[in-house]
Amino acid sequence: MLPWRGALRAAGLPRPRSAVSPRTGIPPRRLRCGPGEARVAGPGLRHFLRECAAPPRVEPPPGAGPAPTPAPGTAKVYLETYGCQMNVNDTEIAWAILQKSGYTRTKKLEEADVILLVTCSVREKAEQTIWNRLRHLKALKARRQQARLPLRIGILGCMAERLKEEILHKEKLVDVVAGPDAYRDLPRLLAVAESGQQAANVLLSLDETYADILPVQTSAGGTTAFVSIMRGCDNMCSYCIVPFTRGRERSRPIASILQEVRMLSDQGVKEVTLLGQNVNSFRDLSEVQFQLAAAPGLSCGFHTVYRPKAGGLRFAHLLDQVSRIDPEMRIRFTSPHPKDFPDEASVLQIIQERHNICKQLHLPAQSGSSRVLEAMRRGYTREAYLDLVHHVRETIPGVTLSSDFIAGFCGETEEDHQQTVSLLREVRYNVGFLFAYSMREKTRAFHRLQDDVPADVKKKRLEELNTVFREEAAKANEAMVGQTQLVLVEGPSKRSASELCGRNDGNIKVIFPDAELEDAAGCGGLVRPQPGDYVLVKVTSASSQTLRGVLLTRTSLSRAAASH
Repeated sequence: MLPWRGALRAAGLPRPRSAVSPRTGIPPRRLRCGPGEARVAGPGLRHFLRECAAPPRVEPPPGAGPAPTPAPGTAKVYLETYGCQMNVNDTEIAWAILQKSGYTRTKKLEEADVILLVTCSVREKAEQTIWNRLRHLKALKARRQQARLPLRIGILGCMAERLKEEILHKEKLVDVVAGPDAYRDLPRLLAVAESGQQAANVLLSLDETYADILPVQTSAGGTTAFVSIMRGCDNMCSYCIVPFTRGRERSRPIASILQEVRMLSDQGVKEVTLLGQNVNSFRDLSEVQFQLAAAPGLSCGFHTVYRPKAGGLRFAHLLDQVSRIDPEMRIRFTSPHPKDFPDEASVLQIIQERHNICKQLHLPAQSGSSRVLEAMRRGYTREAYLDLVHHVRETIPGVTLSSDFIAGFCGETEEDHQQTVSLLREVRYNVGFLFAYSMREKTRAFHRLQDDVPADVKKKRLEELNTVFREEAAKANEAMVGQTQLVLVEGPSKRSASELCGRNDGNIKVIFPDAELEDAAGCGGLVRPQPGDYVLVKVTSASSQTLRGVLLTRTSLSRAAASH
């Protein structure tokens, strides 16, 4: 027996579903350097499974009998979600699993028998938020123990995988730790915790997609929903912790995705967002006949750290099939990688042709400096990125763009920063997500680069990026004043009970009066718009984040597209 197998067996841990040796870190397919790129040492796939056996999953001692399982309908679970929309989807998956095991859900913290936090590790601030929350829960747990009402606390998701030992050993507050690929094990882990022992499973899988689990949707009003189409990431950007907390990239079978979208359509959901760390590298290999397709080319001027992946049904096929399910359901997707929009533009053309695929793209740039982009291992230059932006705008007239940017990455000079400022001005994004760099352990940057930009400089640069972004976004949004926008009503405005809010095709928030209006179908009489309705709004003013307007009429997605 190989030593690493014996270690896993001794710890009571199952082997990964596809054999990956923690000793060698060699998966079925090695990551390769791109053309002309020298092979260098650095973090590899061995980090995915290293130390997975510590701390071990706890089993009941011999003779103690099976661990107690909560009786159906008696144990109440309280779930809190932090971080990205992938974590929102993970929360729905975890709840679907627990619901089938007899747990009930509560929205009141004081009623809970189990509190589960679905966590994020992408930045230090996100992790600090969880530590602060745990300090608050420590007092609650102490009060419950005094009243002889046990309370179990669990940490799920990316932070669970990254800091498993520290979480379990710090003040002995947390009872259960489950990584992103271990949600199926939650009922067993909680049963072990009921016996007074800590329990953990943070093993990463090479094939887990939860394809057979239909998440219990928790979005307010049931108007919108998120559908996970893939998990993990293979891009290995030097700043990013995701490949080490969520594992290798793997895609759900298209059939299971279509089944979930049809279910949501039957439930009346009017907008679905397809989720993944790199959605446009989607590759369904679930059927033998799917594995014969050739690998598509990358966008011109882009490259990867791995060899082209042949075989599989691709994202363009999935997008085509999803858009045909319900002509009255909007389709969005996030996040794509700029490299995976091939020159033949099949994905872009489908977006342009289908009235129910939103004319909005997220194109994460991260930096406007080619030198910094190389250090980030993004696989493109500033010039290649701008060429792609121009190509997108030519193919999809009127498209709105959003992006991600990092201020103060390793080695970033003032000149590099000013190139990012100029990129913001040149592209003029409608929506932006900007953050100061936060170094993460295990990443290539942690092993190879120096976090040498002072915190005060990062803060100053981030403030400048935010100022420039808001200026340019305001100009982009002001161009819509006087136009008529199709808006999906989401519900009341947070700031005024007399106003409603929704989002237009470009995913920009629109505020308008809650008033009666006519229906474009000519059914007679006045109607008041409800969540899930499509309405036409004439834009009267704009800011960097929102549009304001007046209601014209209630309509449908198909009718609005036909009259456009």
